[in-house]
Amino acid sequence: MKITWLGHSGFRIEIADQVLLIDPWLAGNPSFPEERAAEATTGATAIFLTHGHGDHASTTLPVARDTDAMIYCIHELSLILGAEGAQVTGFGKGGTITLGEGTLGEGDAAVRVTMVNAVHSSSIDFKDGAPQYAGDPAGFMISGEGHTIYVSGDTDLMADMAWFADLHQPDIGILCAGGHYTMDMTRAAYACQKFFDFKTVIPCHWGTFPLLAQSCDPLVYALDEGVVQVPEVLVAIEI
Repeated sequence: MKITWLGHSGFRIEIADQVLLIDPWLAGNPSFPEERAAEATTGATAIFLTHGHGDHASTTLPVARDTDAMIYCIHELSLILGAEGAQVTGFGKGGTITLGEGTLGEGDAAVRVTMVNAVHSSSIDFKDGAPQYAGDPAGFMISGEGHTIYVSGDTDLMADMAWFADLHQPDIGILCAGGHYTMDMTRAAYACQKFFDFKTVIPCHWGTFPLLAQSCDPLVYALDEGVVQVPEVLVAIEI
C-alpha cells in the first residue's frame, strides 16, 4: 500500500488493485506543484470527496475528466456534480462502496469504502454568488490489504469516534489537524489517545495557509515514537 500526500487534505492511495484520490485539490493549492499533477492522478480508478468546500472539491471535475474516474460523494453533492456532466455516484453515511476484485472468493471486493460522520459544514463556495448547500460533510473508512484507513475529512472531535474505533478498528489514521477550521494537533492527539489504536497517523489540513498549524510537533510528541508519519507532498508512505 502507498499513501501519497497531495498537499492540504488531498491524497493518492494505492491499495490492492485500486488507485483512490481523496479530495484532489490540485489547481490553486499552495502546497501542490501543479506541473506535477500527472504524478498525482495517473491510473486513478476512483475519486472520493469528503465535502464540497473549494479546498477539497474545486478541481474535482477536471481531474475526473482527465482520469475517467468515477466520483463518489454524499448524495446532494453528487447531484451538483452530476448536473455538470461528471460521472458520479452518490451515497450516504453508513453506505459502502465496493471496488475491484478480491481474492477470497467470487464477488469479494479488493477495497471497501464506508462513509462515516464528520462534524463540519459543506457548501460549493468556489463559484460566483452565494455558497450552495452541498449535503453533509463526511469521512471514510477504507479497507483493503488487511488494513483499514480512517480518513477523517474536516472534523472536530466527536463521540462518534468511539464507535468508529470499536466497529471498524482502523489501524491507519489520516486526520485533519491544522486547527481554526478543524481540530488542531492537540485535539487530534487526544482523539488518537482516547478512541483509537492507530499504528500509523498521517496529519493533513495543515501548513497550507497562515491560519493553519505550520508544524506537526504537538501531535508527533504526544504519541508513541514512530506512530506519526509527517507527510511530504508527492512522497509515498509505504505500509
